Amino acid sequence: MAKTEIICAGFGGQGVLVTGLIIANAAMEDDKEILWYPSYGVEMRGGTANCNVKISDEEIASPFVKEADIVIALNEASVTKFEPRVKPGGYLFVNSSTVKHRDYRDDIHVYEIPASDIAYESENPRGTNVVVLGALAKTTGLFDPDYLRESIDSFFLKKGKNNPKNAVCFNKGAEYFD
Repeated sequence: MAKTEIICAGFGGQGVLVTGLIIANAAMEDDKEILWYPSYGVEMRGGTANCNVKISDEEIASPFVKEADIVIALNEASVTKFEPRVKPGGYLFVNSSTVKHRDYRDDIHVYEIPASDIAYESENPRGTNVVVLGALAKTTGLFDPDYLRESIDSFFLKKGKNNPKNAVCFNKGAEYFD
């Protein structure tokens, strides 16, 4: 891996910043150079919050992501804002529970997943982002799915939280594109 650039975006409160932190933490535990750069403010009140994550084998010079290899968009506004910034051949993950189906660029890989619905059905309504992380691990090769699932558990345990339903959400996200 030379460098992977990721944008996680959605409404404030959907866990997009935590999603980026989980990805950054997993990469850091894998001895990669990482950078996590959040953007929030008025976004915390229902606008679009986002963060940039960079993962590299070498030192990272800038936090700005001009073109992303991966975009995770959990709401309509995030798709509109960040789909144009996905590199050709890159990945766009869309929470189809909150985003109506539309035509997407044909030079990117688009994965529509009803992540919020899956999280609710799994009795873990705050697990939307974990569902998407399961899909990301399964489809992109960025992380081995077992490694990322364990890294998510480790991330929350460090915060004194243990939610076995996160593994359920992750697995359902990973299985969605079988």
